[in-house]
Amino acid sequence: MQFRTFNNKLKSHVKQMMKEQTHLFLVDLEPEVVWNTYLDSFPAGTNEVFRERREYDCSCCRHFIRDMGRLVTIKKNEVTTIWDFETGDEKYQPVINALSALIKSAVVRDVAVPVTRVFGTEKNTETTDSGVHTWYHFFAQLPSSVKIFKKDQVGTIQGRMRDVRNVFERSLKEIDSDAVDTVLELIGQKSLYKGEEWKAVLTQFKKIQKAYKKVNAADQANFCWEQSVLVGPVIGKIKNHSIGVLLSDISEGMNLDKAVRRYEAIVAPSNYKRPKAIFTKKMIEQAKKTVQELGFENSLARRYAEISDITVNNILFANRNATKAMSGDAFDDLAASVPSKPKNLSKVEEISIEDFVENVMPNAKEIEVLLENEHESNMVSLIAPQDRESKSMLKWNNNFSWAYSGNITDSMKERVKSFGGKVDGVLRFSIQWNDNNDCPDDLDAHSIEPNKNHIHFANKRNGLTGGNLDVDITHPNKVAVENITWPSKSKMKTGTYKFFVHNYANRGGKSGFTAEIEFEGKIYSFSRDKPLRQGQRVQVAEVDFDGDKFTIREKLSSSTSSKEIWGLSSNNFHPVTVAMNSPNYWDEQEGIGHKHYFFMLDSCVNPDTPNGFFNEFLNQDLMKHKRVFEALGSKMRVEETENQLSGLGFSSTKRAQLVVRVKGSFDRLLKIKF
Repeated sequence: MQFRTFNNKLKSHVKQMMKEQTHLFLVDLEPEVVWNTYLDSFPAGTNEVFRERREYDCSCCRHFIRDMGRLVTIKKNEVTTIWDFETGDEKYQPVINALSALIKSAVVRDVAVPVTRVFGTEKNTETTDSGVHTWYHFFAQLPSSVKIFKKDQVGTIQGRMRDVRNVFERSLKEIDSDAVDTVLELIGQKSLYKGEEWKAVLTQFKKIQKAYKKVNAADQANFCWEQSVLVGPVIGKIKNHSIGVLLSDISEGMNLDKAVRRYEAIVAPSNYKRPKAIFTKKMIEQAKKTVQELGFENSLARRYAEISDITVNNILFANRNATKAMSGDAFDDLAASVPSKPKNLSKVEEISIEDFVENVMPNAKEIEVLLENEHESNMVSLIAPQDRESKSMLKWNNNFSWAYSGNITDSMKERVKSFGGKVDGVLRFSIQWNDNNDCPDDLDAHSIEPNKNHIHFANKRNGLTGGNLDVDITHPNKVAVENITWPSKSKMKTGTYKFFVHNYANRGGKSGFTAEIEFEGKIYSFSRDKPLRQGQRVQVAEVDFDGDKFTIREKLSSSTSSKEIWGLSSNNFHPVTVAMNSPNYWDEQEGIGHKHYFFMLDSCVNPDTPNGFFNEFLNQDLMKHKRVFEALGSKMRVEETENQLSGLGFSSTKRAQLVVRVKGSFDRLLKIKF
């Protein structure tokens, strides 16, 4: 066979192998190795020395083999070289077989970045004594579907495509398929910020990953090369994108809620609030299985508690009507000790809650509390299981829980957390407004630090002190909060920190705000009922810091106007039916979590539909399913009961006060300090 015919077969093969191909790949071999294999693979006697060199030792063919001899295509994970064709010739076939075997034994190193479509020199002529002789050489041409680049672009482009391929391989290996399914389910639920933008990408990645896992281990590297040039950098480098951080965190076993919060910290604005709880079908199935295994099926349905649900040993005080509805004789002795003609005492005494419980309640015949406007966030309801015999699914040994005003366990602080605010610093200033959807104003929390730095919406963070406004709501469409915190005393300047509320945009608001200042485990609560005028600034308090301790000077006086709170008029005394500790301190338990003191009031009715339970109350065995139970708690709202136990609740960790009128051995007017 003439060399010209041999080369024509090569050209036909290159044309065929490049059908529907847009990229070629380069194997990891030195050009000289390929060239020497070519020369050394001719059968004996077919590549003898011609003049000074062997017959096929041609500089034109050498350039061709250097430039194109190592190029391959990859289709369905299989490598095809330019030497994979049949010649039917005993001289050339062993040569191309050797070249094919050599190329296929090497690994693919890079995507080829051609600078020309024409490789080699088809022919040239030489004038000799016998006349003009035509020499034929290796020659081939790439189709127009292959993109051509400039020489100075080769290294950069190869590096970029190599990086895409390597990240793509790691993504296929390290991202768990269950993680992909989980994120796609969150996107379907619309629970992921801008998740819809990734739906098509993740769907395609899932399909490719499924195919990758079916490929033999020996062929997976080629699979990655082939697919990386087809999918491009968005899917190829998915692990490096924001959605890839989420996928990696879930794959590594991170708690789903934490993983989503890390993702949201990258892509979402600081005041973004996720519209739905994070959970998936798989999580629901696992949670259901746990509930069944632990015997909690009948514990989920909840209702408002009634007097008849509780026993006397869990009561600190009960009036006569309440006593009749409970079992036990513990109150018989109390009733016998009350004189019929108590003395009147008008002087207001201050007393701690511990002293009041220990020394006043046991001798009290009647207790009335002064319901003040600032107590609105202290309104609380006791929640019971619908099935009285159901097993407790809570941390404590009974199945009773509670919910404060606004359907949260500890009001403003918890609401700030729900908006993404930090509440665990050394000093916190929070404000809340629009509780009744009657104040669409843009209220702003402000603080002026000792160094005169002004923290507010236009200057949210002071890097020197750590002070940070982390919740800023401008258009409230429900209860709104703002929050400023300092994480560490070590950074804070000594001196006075001043706290204000400013009405940046008056939109016809008809109410004011409540505020909290917290430090050293104590919460100071403030309230203003009147709406703020446009531009009005109201000072709440000043906090002095000496480098170790905080002290507070209150600047905001409480309003005395009356309003209805849970069916009761404020700034009036109301009778207490029963007083008790929170259920986590019943039955002489050591207590799990903070102690709360409940004063249940006659005719007090919760107008909300609170959650049946909260995650922080749940049995530890259920906490691994906390995202499911968060959603379940909000769906399974409490059932109405005829005589609900609702009233005032006070946490042992919060600074507060309550004026009470006690009738017993003598009448007393007391101010209880919490």
